[in-house]
Order: sequence, then C-alpha cells, then structure tokens
Amino acid sequence: MALWMVRSGKHGEREQLALSQNLAIIGWENLPDLSQVKSRQELEGLLRDHGAPHSPNRLRNWVGQIWRFIGEMAPGDLVAMPLKHRSAVVLGWVRGAYAHRKDLDPEVSRLHTRPVEWVKEVPRSAIDQDLLYSLGAFMTVCKIQRNQAEKRIQAFLESKNEALEKSTLSTIQAEIEDGDEEASILEGNLEGVAQDQIRTHIGRHFKGHQLTYLVDGVLRAYGYQTHVSPQGPDHGVDIVAGSGELGFGRPRLVVQVKSSEAPIGQSVVRELQGAMSNFNAEHGLVVAWGGFKSTVDRERSRLFFQIQLWDADDLIDAVKRAYDSFPEALQADIPLKRVWMLVPSTENEA
Repeated sequence: MALWMVRSGKHGEREQLALSQNLAIIGWENLPDLSQVKSRQELEGLLRDHGAPHSPNRLRNWVGQIWRFIGEMAPGDLVAMPLKHRSAVVLGWVRGAYAHRKDLDPEVSRLHTRPVEWVKEVPRSAIDQDLLYSLGAFMTVCKIQRNQAEKRIQAFLESKNEALEKSTLSTIQAEIEDGDEEASILEGNLEGVAQDQIRTHIGRHFKGHQLTYLVDGVLRAYGYQTHVSPQGPDHGVDIVAGSGELGFGRPRLVVQVKSSEAPIGQSVVRELQGAMSNFNAEHGLVVAWGGFKSTVDRERSRLFFQIQLWDADDLIDAVKRAYDSFPEALQADIPLKRVWMLVPSTENEA
C-alpha cells in the first residue's frame, strides 16, 4: 500500500468534479488515452509528440508524475487531495485502474482519471505539520513516504476519533527519487509552509472564544467600531460592528465565529441570517476555523453580497492584510515578519 498526493488543478478547477464523481483527476488534457502505455520510455515519446517541454528536467518530471498516476498507483492505495478552495485535505482509497474519460466535462474532451472512494475531509489544522510539509509538494502527483505517512493516514481514515500520531519537525527528511517522488518543500512551496505555520500558531493560541477576539482585531483594523459578546450563549452573534467614530454608520455587520476544527453546516448560516434581521444589519460574516461543508460552499456565490464565509485561510489572509494596524499586544501574540523571495518555477504542476 502506498500514499499518493494528487492535486486537481493549479487553481482547484477540477476539485468539485473529482469529489462528485469519486475520481482523482490530473491535467495534461492534450494527451490522448494512456491506458496502453507500457513504459516510461513510451510515455516520454508520446509527450514529445504532443508538445513536450523543452527543458529536459521538466520533461523528466512530467514523465515521472504521469507514470506514477497511470502505471504505479494501484487499487487499495491511499490518496490525499489538498483542496484549493477551503482549508482541508480530502482522503480516500484508490478503487480502480487508470481510465481516459470523455464524458465528464463538456469543456474538456480528455480527462485522465482514477476511481477513488473519497472517505473523509480533514481540516488542515488537524493534520501534523510534517505531513502538511509533504502534502505541500509543488507537484500534481507524488508519493508520500516520510515519517510512516501511510500508516498514520490509514489510522486517521479508519478511526472516527483517533488523532494523527504527533511527529517532530526535526525528523523531516526530503526523499526525492528521479525528480518525481517528493518535491523539495522548502524550495517549492515556501508560501504554503508559512501559511501552515501561521495556521498552527493561531490554532494553538486562539482557542475557543479567543478566536473571536482575533476576528475583532481584524475588524477594528479595517475601521469598524465593534462590540464582542461575552463568552456563553450569544443568540447567534459573537460580534456586532458598524462604521463611523461611534459605530452608528453603515454598513452594519454581525459576525458568528466558530473555533471548532469540524466543518460547519447550513444551520449556522441560517441562524446568522435571522440575526441580521434582528440587529438591522445589512451584512453578515461567518468565520469557521474548520471550514464549511460542501452544502455551504455551494451557496457562496448566492450569499456573496449578503454574507461572507471565512475559513482558516481566509482569516489568516485577513490577519496579514490588517497586521500593520494591529495593536502591539495583538502583534506580540502573532509575531509575523514580511519577507521577499524569488518565486520558483511552476514546472512541476499541470
């Protein structure tokens, strides 16, 4: 049994299709059916015939990733799909052989797929940092092997309550084979590594109602006057906020903050809609550290001009935008430093 990381597009454009159809889907749509390809050499020749990259390293990398998907991945293997549109990783089992599908997306005539039984969506905040390093590999397909990753993910899938075994970052070692096994995380995805570190820090230091005070700090930095409800029953509202020096101006905003690592459902959104009417507020904000269930995500567009939905990554992005306006005490609680770096090539992904 192996553990594979498979992304569904640079921008997550194939995620919903993959989840709804129980598939792992990779790119390279210009390539024909690969079910009869029997070797890496044959695959390399096919890539050359269909616009292979000029860089020998990039070509070798593409061959390695595609070959692992069509030739090495096997039924019974574990698969993890990091999501782009919410702060979570979906875990499941490979259930079949490679298939070239032409019936799934009217805009894309060729899709390279594997049948997958998607079992569980896990908030990134619930996953150990060393596994997040590996899942941050700057590739479309890679095999995750370090630190007994397969056994730990299997235990996570098979138990409703068991947490992932904790590991220290000092045990992390890169394992790169033929340029296509695991990308060097520190070279390939520094932004993702930093985001995970910030997420872990906030998750540890702003538990429970403390997360509400962090959201309040963001809103105050944005220019709102706010009132935070005391801990306990809040009638669906944790923060009320208004514009102007006294907070009497518009827009008026009511906020519900959920610090649980479990994704929330539609009931919380419906509750906030009722609170908006009770408080005569034009807008609402739901902050869910554990993200949202798919039923809520499907409502994002319809709710956009009325209610904003923030998961952990959205809150972290808001913290980074507002950070310079935070009071010193709040900055001390989240010690961040802005740096510049050279952006690496995205040649590993397709």
